[in-house]
Amino acid sequence: MLVRSGVVGPEDRAGLQERGAGGSGRVACGPVLVTGCSSGIGEAVALRLARAGWLVYATARQLDTLDECARAGCRTLSLDVTSEASMQAAVSAIVDAHGAVGALVNVAGYSQSGAIEAVPPDDVRRQFETNVFGPARLMQLVLPGMRHRRGGRIINISSMGGRLTLPGGGYYHATKHALEALSDAVRFEVARFGIDVVVVQPGLIRSRFAQAATSSLASAWLTRPPYARFHAEVARITVESYVRGPMARLAGTPDDVARIVEAALRARRPRTRYTVSASATFLLTLRRMLPDRLWDRFLARTYPQPGTDD
Repeated sequence: MLVRSGVVGPEDRAGLQERGAGGSGRVACGPVLVTGCSSGIGEAVALRLARAGWLVYATARQLDTLDECARAGCRTLSLDVTSEASMQAAVSAIVDAHGAVGALVNVAGYSQSGAIEAVPPDDVRRQFETNVFGPARLMQLVLPGMRHRRGGRIINISSMGGRLTLPGGGYYHATKHALEALSDAVRFEVARFGIDVVVVQPGLIRSRFAQAATSSLASAWLTRPPYARFHAEVARITVESYVRGPMARLAGTPDDVARIVEAALRARRPRTRYTVSASATFLLTLRRMLPDRLWDRFLARTYPQPGTDD
């Protein structure tokens, strides 16, 4: 585990304290550990919190991707959410310096696209290791310190995809449904210890997410029948949804998510769930209204169904 930026002093060791713009309207929570800070939502969260005066530990697999966070005043740590040793080392570094992690913001994740039948098992396991098992393990690692302090906050960045499923994203959606279930369970389990658990559900967010999602389709199995046309169309529709067309106009930005995360940290009694962007509000509302068969028909207006042309 590598650590960079900042010196631990007596104030840092004081533990829970008020930080931020004037410290008003905020529950003291101590150091904030944010994962997935190399780009996108994680970077935006770390930058926004640091610039507001929070003590932030920005993390990513490679320290050299965290230069912007370091310049903004974040402490930076290498943390790979698929590595037990890396997760233990990062949490231990914060606990040794401050006594406990005050807040955990689980951001690290990506989308593995592809038809359920077509995605290789190793890719499926990697998706779950990053999006589910890593965040779950980090919760396990930070909770003892939070319980001892009788306070803390965990914010899990899920997705509108944790409440609905789009074609070609089955494994990604499965991980986000799982993260929401874990969040619901742990929220009940730790409430009496003074720990809040919050789920944030972004919709379409203009970042590198679309490119990462479509790049996962650029494998040998992309062109294999019977899913070749389906995969090509999923890639096209995904990109278009983020850059042009009606849904693109409903997309948000990484800073929109960061603003909600900060609000959830500041709130004395945070909501259990926050949606981000008009696209999330629209699609989640539509999904709640439509029975399964009508939802499938709605999707079929945009996505081709395998078995027709391949």
